[in-house]
Amino acid sequence: MAHALRAQRGPVPWAAVTRGALAAGPLLLAALLAGRASLGVVAAIAAMLAGINDRPGSRRTSVRRIGVPALAGAVGLLVGSYAGAHLGAFALTLVLTGLGLVGGGISAIGPVASGTGTQLLVTSAVGAGMPLPDPVWQTVPAFLAGAGWLLALRLLLPTPVSRTGDPRAGRGRGPYRPDSRFAPRPDKRSDPRPDPRPDPRPGPRPDVRLDFRFDGERAAVAEVYDAVAALLDAAGTEHAGARRAALTAALDHAQDALAGPRLRRHPSSAAERRLHAQYAAALPLGEAATALAWAERTVPKRAAEGPRRLAAAVRGNSLAGPLPAPARTDPALRALDAALLHAAEVFDRGRAPDLHTRRRSVAALVRTVLGAGGREYALRAGLCFGAAVATAQALHHGHWYGAHQHWYWLPATAVFLVKPDLGPLVSRVLCRAAGTVIGALLFAGVAAVLPRPEGLVVLVAVCGALVPVAARHFAAQTTVVTVLVLALVMVGGEPQASAGRIGETLLACAIVLIVGHLPVPGQRGGGVRARIDAADAAAHAYLVHVLGESDDRAARWTLRREAYRTLAEARAAIARAAAELPALARHSAGADEVAAVLERLVDTTTACAVHLDDTGRLTPRHTERLAALRDELATRRGRVGRSRTLA
Repeated sequence: MAHALRAQRGPVPWAAVTRGALAAGPLLLAALLAGRASLGVVAAIAAMLAGINDRPGSRRTSVRRIGVPALAGAVGLLVGSYAGAHLGAFALTLVLTGLGLVGGGISAIGPVASGTGTQLLVTSAVGAGMPLPDPVWQTVPAFLAGAGWLLALRLLLPTPVSRTGDPRAGRGRGPYRPDSRFAPRPDKRSDPRPDPRPDPRPGPRPDVRLDFRFDGERAAVAEVYDAVAALLDAAGTEHAGARRAALTAALDHAQDALAGPRLRRHPSSAAERRLHAQYAAALPLGEAATALAWAERTVPKRAAEGPRRLAAAVRGNSLAGPLPAPARTDPALRALDAALLHAAEVFDRGRAPDLHTRRRSVAALVRTVLGAGGREYALRAGLCFGAAVATAQALHHGHWYGAHQHWYWLPATAVFLVKPDLGPLVSRVLCRAAGTVIGALLFAGVAAVLPRPEGLVVLVAVCGALVPVAARHFAAQTTVVTVLVLALVMVGGEPQASAGRIGETLLACAIVLIVGHLPVPGQRGGGVRARIDAADAAAHAYLVHVLGESDDRAARWTLRREAYRTLAEARAAIARAAAELPALARHSAGADEVAAVLERLVDTTTACAVHLDDTGRLTPRHTERLAALRDELATRRGRVGRSRTLA
């Protein structure tokens, strides 16, 4: 219940609200004016699904996040339309059940793949259960046009506060020099910094032109520097662990924002190359901050001032300006000082280095789909989707639906309920049921007084604008989507069916609850164990590289990023599994303790890397901590399934 009532907080995403208002409603209006209402309904449904996937981030990331699921949705619509028109009830159920296995399996790869699997199944149910008067060769392009329209809005419209070069943030004052307000460093012999005397040359003015091409990337990189500063502030306190996790999340977000799809292999503009360099310069800062937090000692407040000024410079698209020189009293502080110097040089004249990420091979993706987590996800999704299709077919051919003959709602609802990455099963069921009941009742009241079709078009536009705001809570999102879909199908000629939609939703909830808790072949909790295994392997690779004393810093940062990213993914999967009913939660019991040990191991490895860079050898504290963590991991690891342990 606590999970079901929890909602995300944050500012209203006005840019997404604007895109939502300009997406489904105008598309439907244009289709009505052209006399092609059914195609307008398809395009509006596609825009709605794309709006659900329209999350904060860079424009380049949105191409993958919106475009890939839209292509899968077109395939699902094509398959569902042909299967619904040419197959009997039994054969159709088998085909859609097989499609559910495929959609569930690929959803285990990651968030974009999860959205892809969802749209594949939802549109196959719509294509089979909502026959349209238009031929398939028209409905599929209409679907792609609807999703493409919202994607075009995402790429072309500016976002609020996208002016670069805020004069209040990170004023450029020429080349880097230490701030005279801070004490000079004692080690002058190794100080390669320029003369701190005032530079008589006037520095370049900040760039204040309207440039919103990289606003998402710029905000993501600035958040990394802010997270480094927050971790430095929390070093030596009980908040250090949470701040380190926040730094990992910021780095993951920035890495994804910069590593989106591109036509060229390397960044093509100077602004993008500069952002890549600024992101890479944050990695040694994060490494030094993690080592300071691991040492459990507080650091001077001025240590966090440098990363904060760099964050302001990123947001303002300006030079770094003067930065504080922290004391160089131990290896971690010396590493922080060196990282600040490197960042200042990069901000002044950076080039685009590697993003320190590795693409997963096709073989690795196949192993993920066919692994324990993928098999469990595929089996649950396939069984729930197939059972929902079979039930809907039985009701349809038994004429239980009454005036309306479309049976897509039941299996489409089951798809959204069965997705583990949307939250615990019971929480999703409660939110979906409440949202559908509220949405259906709202639509029944509004539809009775709205003029048709113009009133319904306005309602679709309003709901499209509310989708980004409602995404903060699954029940709120369900309410808005229910009203939007009921308005669309009424425009398409279906009679008012609020009562039927409530009944089908409750039936889908019952199906998912029953199937989701049935015993299945193999060991349950495969998704959590797969994440733990991935984090184990990444931590092992990172530790081996550091203890091997390799001079390849780029490889080390790549391995460090992979270790922390896989740990964050494991933590998220564990948190969702822990909120399930005991019948499901017990299969992942003990996984949170293993993840905590792995996190401490990766933090210790980072501290070892910083110390080795400075002194060339480890202290007894480092070696003893590594040995203790190895032993603790070996003790706890068997509690969540048999697998290799770090040795």
